[in-house]
Amino acid sequence: GRCFWMRVYEIPEGSRQSKGRAIQNLINLPQDDKVLAFINVLNLKDEEYINSHHIVMCTKKGVIKKTSLEAYSRPRVNGINAITIREGDTLLEAKLTNGEQDIMLAVRSGKAIRFPEAKVRTMGRSASGVRAITVDHDNDEVVGMIVVKEGDGFDVMVVSEAGYGKRSSLEDYRITNRGGKGVKTITVTEKTGELVSLKAVTDEDDLMIITKKGTMIRMGVDTLRVMGRATQGVRLINLRSGDEIASIAKVPASEEEEEVLDAEGNVIVATEGEEGATASEAPTESED
Repeated sequence: GRCFWMRVYEIPEGSRQSKGRAIQNLINLPQDDKVLAFINVLNLKDEEYINSHHIVMCTKKGVIKKTSLEAYSRPRVNGINAITIREGDTLLEAKLTNGEQDIMLAVRSGKAIRFPEAKVRTMGRSASGVRAITVDHDNDEVVGMIVVKEGDGFDVMVVSEAGYGKRSSLEDYRITNRGGKGVKTITVTEKTGELVSLKAVTDEDDLMIITKKGTMIRMGVDTLRVMGRATQGVRLINLRSGDEIASIAKVPASEEEEEVLDAEGNVIVATEGEEGATASEAPTESED
């Protein structure tokens, strides 16, 4: 629940295959702690900027908190308290907002909720937050949070642990009050596995899909058609036996051809019918 600062130009630039540097070498992070979320800001010395923006944080158990960016505008070497995390909970996401946007969260069971940012009052740094979404059971948890606004051109992208994904229109998610159970964002079945990621996307984005066994693919969002909110989606990647999706990253679209990399950064050239994790030539429609 602590906040640290660093300048982007102080981060050593590496290649796609490089492992990077331990974050403890860049900030005074305790050895037993780890970074769970990060945001980029423009100018912490601009009073108009810091007083018109907020940091919104959410936890895996569905708690949300909004604090003025001004409260985090005075960097300290050893960091400061950013949020009080309740016992048994973990910070998941942090986003920069302008006070006039909508917040959307999704949970593993396949539901999502959308509500105005204004429904979350501004709190101090030491506060723990308020209920954003009610989960169905103890094993359910929030997998992602996005900040959206009608008319911004974003669609909603969700991905399941077995490699299924779906792009749906933001308009399919009605605005409600915070704290509810939400509506279905994808049909979760034994074949699809539970939800693991929620992103706000446009045709100008690519998705980097990384599996637990270290395979990575990059695919264009523009290859995915917009589907209904309650459908199962399409297969994005063919996984090796026992493999699952570990994480999804959204990056600017690339003009380079799609590549599939293994854990060592080697390009996998896979033909149809070859075993292993591969990217489909085109996403395949679900039979369910």
